[in-house]
Amino acid sequence: MPIKFQNLTTDKKVYLASDFHLGVPDMETSLLRERKIIRWLDSIAENAGLIILVGDIFDFWFEYKHVVPKSHIRFLGKLAELRDRNVDIIFFAGNHDIWMFDYFTQELDIPIYRYAQEFEFFGKRYLVGHGDGLGPGDTKYKIIKRVFSNPIAQWFFGWIHPNFGFWAANKWSANSKKKSIDNENLFLGAKEILYQYSTAIESNKHHDYYVFGHRHLPLEMDINGTAKYINLGEWFSQCHYLEIDKNETTLLRFEG
Repeated sequence: MPIKFQNLTTDKKVYLASDFHLGVPDMETSLLRERKIIRWLDSIAENAGLIILVGDIFDFWFEYKHVVPKSHIRFLGKLAELRDRNVDIIFFAGNHDIWMFDYFTQELDIPIYRYAQEFEFFGKRYLVGHGDGLGPGDTKYKIIKRVFSNPIAQWFFGWIHPNFGFWAANKWSANSKKKSIDNENLFLGAKEILYQYSTAIESNKHHDYYVFGHRHLPLEMDINGTAKYINLGEWFSQCHYLEIDKNETTLLRFEG
């Protein structure tokens, strides 16, 4: 059954965004992006009934028992402010912030989802998730994800000193970006992996919309005339987000 929000009244809207990758390529550039994200959150706060952050919000996040990343305090403070205003927020863990545990849940009352979830907004059905590891192919990453999701691997990493742990993770992230950057803006048409995944799901169970991040390319693609696949893109340069109200589902760009 899809998740419904009883307090989501028709005068409110649902907003979705993903792939902020706070922390890269350096703290100065990340801070500029963080401030822009906060301006976006301020711009939607009055109308927001629900905000869904669809993964890779941080370029790296690991919660040690008594340590969390010291950066991004403006962003975290804004989330706390929105929750104090009774705006519901949901967080999907992406492949870059896969190691989120209970900090957001305990400190900010923001639930964490690790797999795609079904939602119902204003009578429409949505399947929402970050998107990593879904669809055909990418076997190497799927194996790596299983290792990273293993509690034993997480326990061992937790014993690494944070200074080294964050340095190693950021180094790996930078290398991964160098390998993938040439393909980020290359539209693959019907071969888009998340489009193929959405089409396969739609053939067995209907959803009005399939909404994912991870791809870094904003996309809107019809599925057999019955549904639509939407990718939220990224916030390095394009800054797209999805706005859902009682009448429409619209992919927009924040210029603020």
